[in-house]
Amino acid sequence: MKLLENLEKIHSTEMGVLRIRKNLSLDIDDVVGYCKEKIKKPETIITRQGKNWCAHVDGCVLTMNAYSYTIITAHLEK
Repeated sequence: MKLLENLEKIHSTEMGVLRIRKNLSLDIDDVVGYCKEKIKKPETIITRQGKNWCAHVDGCVLTMNAYSYTIITAHLEK
């Protein structure tokens, strides 16, 4: 899986970190590290939707740009 092979490239913008923290109600400093740990979990389902990777795990969806590996957003699944 190309996303897992490039885990070290995953990052986010300052605004992205704030959005993820808000959407997932996180009270942690290392939001990117948190997301990487979620992506690495064996039960994570990773799909490709157009230009984005989506990682479904623990009731949330993490969305990353497939080319830059930037975490765009995260939200709870409905």
